Amino acid sequence: MTPQIELSGVNKHYGAFHALKNINLSIAKGTFVALVGPSGCGKSTLLRSLAGLERISEGELKIAGELMTNVPPRKRDVAMVFQSYALYPHMTVEKNLTYSLRIRGVAKADAKKAAEEVAATTGLSHLLKRYPRELSGGQRQRVAMSRAIIRHPKAFLFDEPLSNLDAALRVHMRKEIRALHDRLHATSVYVTHDQIEAMTMADHVVVMRDGVIEQQGKPLDLYDRPANKFVAGFIGSPAMNFIPAIVGEDGRSLTLDLGPVKQTIATGHQLQPGRKVTAGLRPEHLGITGRGQGTFHVPVAFVESTGSSTFVTAATTPELTIVETGRGLVRGGDTIGVAVDPSHLHLFDETSGARI
Repeated sequence: MTPQIELSGVNKHYGAFHALKNINLSIAKGTFVALVGPSGCGKSTLLRSLAGLERISEGELKIAGELMTNVPPRKRDVAMVFQSYALYPHMTVEKNLTYSLRIRGVAKADAKKAAEEVAATTGLSHLLKRYPRELSGGQRQRVAMSRAIIRHPKAFLFDEPLSNLDAALRVHMRKEIRALHDRLHATSVYVTHDQIEAMTMADHVVVMRDGVIEQQGKPLDLYDRPANKFVAGFIGSPAMNFIPAIVGEDGRSLTLDLGPVKQTIATGHQLQPGRKVTAGLRPEHLGITGRGQGTFHVPVAFVESTGSSTFVTAATTPELTIVETGRGLVRGGDTIGVAVDPSHLHLFDETSGARI
């Protein structure tokens, strides 16, 4: 597919601080890409560099095949949706939507028609005469998105747009944003610290840490085959369990060290005997069995239930989290058997954290 956005060897320095480190990223036209990572990882800096709000120190940035390194923000033909909405409080919704058209010299009647068409698409038709102070958070976010849509830009850039909304509205709005993206056949770059947003909304996820792209790919590819321990721990909720382990003399078994519990399991791999590794097990891939069954037995510290799922935390070191579908019968203080399927076992180098 034709790249709409290309970054080659991009670096960003703030004095001695190296914020972006050799970023290489190609975003195909019409793709929804999520930049995800912890605070300070560089994802917002990368987005602002695309918008032209930050000037890259080294490398090349192209949008629709045109070199953008020295092009000012207003000439890049991208639209940014901010966390704070950034609406003009003294303007009605209609005037907020048409502002960018009016300063470009679009006739008043044409701008009004464009605003009405976009408002119909985003469910704002009945709010065109209201002011931002008269709108809910979700409505303000729709206005911010509509103001971006009305320009028909080459790319939409979203900077954590849902972080100010409550949990239920975030779920609703992420569906709306994705539906709009599909309807407009847009190219979207979406920054979030919420890996659930990234996994559910994006075609392509870019995981960042300390200014570096740790891994990128389809959401489920990152979930199934994380490149390293950092990605494995960041993608997936609840987070993956990490357990110190040592490879057995046969090279095909692994002894897990859970403090008071030591258990040998099959790995399905041929590894160097005696090698120290970190074993990764996702909570949803561990099965609870009755006493006397299963791979190993652990005491239960506490149990949390959401109704549809039950989260069991074992009193081990490190703690082991297990997720069951439905309402389990396990209680704190019980001893449970835990079954491990070797096909779901992830192994990482103890020192580097790289996937084995």
